[in-house]
Amino acid sequence: MPAPGENLRINSARLWDSLMDMAQIGPGVAGGNNRQTLTDADGEARHLFQDWCKAAGMAMAVDQMGTMFATRPGTDPEALPVYIGSHLDTQPTGGKYDGVLGVLAGLEVVRTLNDLGMKTRHPIVVTNWTNEEGTRFAPAMLASGVFAGVLTQDFAYDRRDAKGLRFGDELERIGWKGTEPVGARKMHAMFEVHIEQGPILEAEGKQVGVVTHGQGLRWIECTVTGKGQHTGSTPMYLRRNAGRALAKVTELVHEIAMKRQPNAVGAIGHIDVYPNSRNIIAEKIVFTVDLRSHVLETLEEMVAELTARAPGLCAEVGVKFSSQIVGFFDPPAFDERLVKIVRQSAEKLGYSHMDIISGAGHDACWINRVAPTVMIMSPCVDGLSHNEAEEISPEWAAASVDVLLHAVLDVAEVVA
Repeated sequence: MPAPGENLRINSARLWDSLMDMAQIGPGVAGGNNRQTLTDADGEARHLFQDWCKAAGMAMAVDQMGTMFATRPGTDPEALPVYIGSHLDTQPTGGKYDGVLGVLAGLEVVRTLNDLGMKTRHPIVVTNWTNEEGTRFAPAMLASGVFAGVLTQDFAYDRRDAKGLRFGDELERIGWKGTEPVGARKMHAMFEVHIEQGPILEAEGKQVGVVTHGQGLRWIECTVTGKGQHTGSTPMYLRRNAGRALAKVTELVHEIAMKRQPNAVGAIGHIDVYPNSRNIIAEKIVFTVDLRSHVLETLEEMVAELTARAPGLCAEVGVKFSSQIVGFFDPPAFDERLVKIVRQSAEKLGYSHMDIISGAGHDACWINRVAPTVMIMSPCVDGLSHNEAEEISPEWAAASVDVLLHAVLDVAEVVA
């Protein structure tokens, strides 16, 4: 039986073919994907993944949040499983690799072990977490959040999309509401492979990112309320323009993040303007501030400064400010032992690598609360993600999954 030495690699062509086959489901309009959670396309992708897992000899289970768990048995029935997973759902204008790489990486590890006739003491479970993106049903990382006990299942089931459709109803409609209680599983470890979604690895010329920490996040929904008036007949000095308040808060968010470099980022993303008419001064604007840092103290300072200073800035232009936190997670520090194993695996294989902090939220951030967890990152071209032009190379994909293979073999314990 082959030993897990430096020459052991996954089948990179098969991995790439699987990525391209999955990308045929829920195609976007510009070469990417629109496979939002609990749509018919999501259901179709799940069936394809299930078929592949069955062909690889794995048994599939589904929990009450629709999360899929495909198990390759270990030799020790008492040993806790090693999990590998991410998500198959995408943004409305998503790429072919965000999340999908992490799920199919796990499948490729199992296929490679099957090819080589290798057994592990610990079972290996390949996982597709439901609704990681949160684009249709907010918040993001919904199923993993329920699994980790951060969110309740009732809360998740009652999330509604823009058309008012409930998460729980749509889960049943597409036929992927399982019977297994959420969070009942125990894990020996969890690995998540993901594209970086940022430009650092490519800029540094590194093939693999060893993720030591994730950024914490606060989404703060803000409302600025002024007065809707005619744009032509209202004197400038009498205006209570919500648009001016938005501009002031936008600059404030930038200032707050820049004062805390390099450990902080901040921006305003989603914006709704009312009444949104060409000749009416904006009466009300609802927008979301996204603040992130891998240092909890820094994150809390940023939120405090925003909520302390924004009301005064808005009052200067006669506009009221209010806010509420609508999304959050504290910055996770991934398991030091697993981080070391990933780093050693990259070194053994001769791949260039560097430690990196994840700038985005991932299911691993929630699972890290209930099990030892680590992430492995692949570079992506120009750091572009959540965009149909998102791109990686077959070589980058193979490097990250080769490292995953060796790290999993270490943790799952190869049986001679």
